[in-house]
Parts: sequence; structure tokens; C-alpha cells
Amino acid sequence: MASAEHVVSAFHIITTHIDEAIAAAKCHKCGCLQQTVEALAGTEAGKGELAPVLARAKTIFEPKKYDCLGCPVCYPAIAANAFVEAFPEAGAGLDLCPTEEPEGRQGWPPLPGDYSVVRYGAPVAVCALNSELLVKTLAERKPEGLAVVGTMHTENLGIERVIKNTLANPHIRCLLLCGEDTQQAVGHLPGQCFESLFQNGLDERSRIVGARGRRPVLKNVSREEVDAFLKQVELISMVGEQDADIITGQIQSCAERNPGVYPHPFRESQIERIQAPEPKRLTLDKAGYFVVYPEMRSKRLVVEHYTNQGVLNCVLEGASTGALYSEAIERQLVTRLDHAAYLGRELARAEQAILAGAPFVQDAAPGELLPATSAPCGSGSSCGCPSTPKPASSSCSSHDTEKAACQ
Repeated sequence: MASAEHVVSAFHIITTHIDEAIAAAKCHKCGCLQQTVEALAGTEAGKGELAPVLARAKTIFEPKKYDCLGCPVCYPAIAANAFVEAFPEAGAGLDLCPTEEPEGRQGWPPLPGDYSVVRYGAPVAVCALNSELLVKTLAERKPEGLAVVGTMHTENLGIERVIKNTLANPHIRCLLLCGEDTQQAVGHLPGQCFESLFQNGLDERSRIVGARGRRPVLKNVSREEVDAFLKQVELISMVGEQDADIITGQIQSCAERNPGVYPHPFRESQIERIQAPEPKRLTLDKAGYFVVYPEMRSKRLVVEHYTNQGVLNCVLEGASTGALYSEAIERQLVTRLDHAAYLGRELARAEQAILAGAPFVQDAAPGELLPATSAPCGSGSSCGCPSTPKPASSSCSSHDTEKAACQ
């Protein structure tokens, strides 16, 4: 045990920071405070000198919502660190870290976090540590080769989630560590701890060897998972780098030397790859169908909407694909997702025709329309087309083309 003077100082630090946590509403539902208080309460000092402040803390506990927020100043962590320094033997056996294993979910990534998924099949994951703006910039750029980019604020729960989410995707072969490391009052230093994990591994107590963070203990991942993670990915450490252009270049460099899908994944990926067949059946939208054509002289898009009885309902005009499909949705002219997808595709083709000055013919909707007992267009067909000829600028230059365009 430390000297009497050191112990008195530790009690003062513990009491002061537990009281600060009591005054902070965000701490009331944080596992960090609750775990620390419960752990200290079971010690000799917790039953004696620290009992009053620990009792006060228990009165403000709310149902736990999170384990750790990565706060710049973590009052319970400072209190816990002071206790461990004053009572190293008692502190060594305490479970002071609330990093409970988060609940998984279907799909990828299986664990939640502060990240943006770009594409599943890419080989590079970027951990930008405490640089949230960098995450946003890279997510918007979507450089080729980038699978996911996110922050990481803690050296235990944060690293654990990166390991589990990476193991769930055998396409990821490179982890790019960049951004500002988290030098906070409790000294999380997740970047330095992650580097140490790759360099030195874990000791017998699952503590990262050589890590300078306050709590670099990985208790929610197995040693087998850690070993598999270290074999699957290459670490590219650029801790401190926040230049998006430089990092984008490094992502591309990693993607160019991608060794391919990891052949010995820790567990099978839960992502189902589905080979989508061509649609066989065409179902009419109860709201009607569209005739799309570009007005070359005015450089505008025109959409005529007809009921399934062949009656012209309205004509929409606009300068862009987005303007027209947004208006069609707003006016409830589409009720089926496949019809909306078809409209968006044809509008994009018509817009491209205007830009290229090329002719445009509206494509048929995919699938075959099933025979019907009536023929509202008067031609012996069941397409629901109007019998009135279309303008010369329309894509439907004949009744057959117009019939094929019906949805």
C-alpha cells in the first residue's frame, strides 16, 4: 500500500471526482460510473472512508444506457486510477472497466459504432481515432477500396468492436490507423494501444503489452479472435495524420496490393450473396403508367402520366431527373417500388440523351404482362395504353413501343 499521505490524497481525488460524476447527468446512466462505484464498494476502503460518497452515487443511478462515451474527462476513471495507485494489490483484482460485450445484430457490421459503411467487398478499413471530421470527409469521398471508416475513442471497447467487425468481413485485409489520438485526462490513447497490440500482442491477463492507455484490457474478445484478426489484416499506422488527400492516397495504395479475400476467416460471413434473376412477371401500377421523353430544344425532361385506362392524367416538366421523380412521388403517381425504379432509370436515360444530343427511345419495363380479359386500348391487347397517338418528340413512336413502355 502507498504511504499514509498518498492514501489521504487518493481519498480526496476519489471523493472529488465521484461527486463531479454525481453532478453530471450523463454519468447517471453510464456504466463507467456504476461499475466503478460497485467495484470500490466491495473493498475495505469502500466500506470505510469511501462509503459515504459511494452511497451518494448509488442514489443517482439510472438504467444503464452506455458503457463508455469516451468523454474528454472521465470522472469515474480518474477516481478508479487513484484507487489502484494507492491500493495496488486491492486494485489489481477489481473489475473497474464496464466494457460488457455489446449485443450483436444481423448483417455487417454486426456491432454498432461511430462509423460509416462505404462498401462491403472493399479491402481497407480506416480507423480515424478522434477525428470525426476526417471520417465525414472520407465517407463522402468514397475512395475506391474503402470498406468502412469510423472513429475510436477507447483502448478497450473501441478496439474490441474493430476486431469483431473486421472478423465478420473477410474482404478487409488492411487497417489504416490515422487521425488524432485521444490524449485525454484519463489517457485512453487508443491509437498507441492498437499499435502495441500488433507489435506485442496480449499478456496472460488479456492486457495489451506495451500499451500506455489506462485500461488496455480486451475482456470481450477471445485470444483466438485476436490472433485471427492479427493474421487477417495488415496495420498501416499514420497516427496523427489528418490530411484527407494523403489518407485517400494511402487507401488506394492498400487497395492496389489487396491479397484478396482472407482464405481462413475466423467464422463464416453472415452476408448472403444473392444472384438476382431477371423479373418474369410485370405487374401494373394501380396509379397508372408513364411516357418519358426529352424536349431537345428546351433541354427539359417531360413525363406524361396516364391511368391504366389510357386517360392522360397530367404532364410533368423539369430540368433534372431528381426534380421529376420527386414530383411524381409527391403526387403519388407511383405506388410500386419496381415502378419507381423503372421511372428513375428511364428519366436518367432521357437526361443523358439531352446531354449527349442523342436520340432516346423509352425501354420496356422488365417482365411480361400477364394476359387480361379486357382490352381497354381497343387493339386486342391488355397493356392499358391510350389509343391517342403521342407527340413526335415522344419516345413512343408507335403503338407497339408505347405498349412496351407501359408499367
